[in-house]
Amino acid sequence: MSFMFFLVAAAVVGIDQLTKHAVATHFLPDESRIVIPHVLWLTYVQNHRGAFGLFGSHPLLLAAFALAVVLVFYYWYRQDGATLLTHVAFGLILGGALGNIIDRVRLAYVVDFIDFKTTGFPVFNVADSCINIGVALLLLRIIVHERRQKAAPAASGAIDPQAAPDGAPLPERSPVEP
Repeated sequence: MSFMFFLVAAAVVGIDQLTKHAVATHFLPDESRIVIPHVLWLTYVQNHRGAFGLFGSHPLLLAAFALAVVLVFYYWYRQDGATLLTHVAFGLILGGALGNIIDRVRLAYVVDFIDFKTTGFPVFNVADSCINIGVALLLLRIIVHERRQKAAPAASGAIDPQAAPDGAPLPERSPVEP
């Protein structure tokens, strides 16, 4: 099933790079076009900063940091159980990170273009979306896993310290009177 991890990552990188290339080819920097009136615009932004415009404009430092994060996630992926959800989530994160690293190394900035102007949210791209979706899937997996672990002792017949050796509840004791 690990092929799913690499398949998702490769698909994300491909779609991300194709969409960025299309925008950079057909738009001037800071040009904006309406896709859905009052909701969605395509705006070509050359983002020299980190995620959501943070961390200054040091492309190689940002690329190195992103690569370090990718390596940490990959290590975590290798340690984690092999569920389809995990493979897809880590594939989305890796593909998104690599898509932005390619831009940073090749262009010294990241091409952003998805713009919900009315929300005030920063302009972003396919890679950013995939990273966020991947992280959300991992959080969902962690929550589900923790709930299953909490439910497992009850379902497995864990020993209740208030039960008799045969598992039957102990009779209530009346208080001892002096």
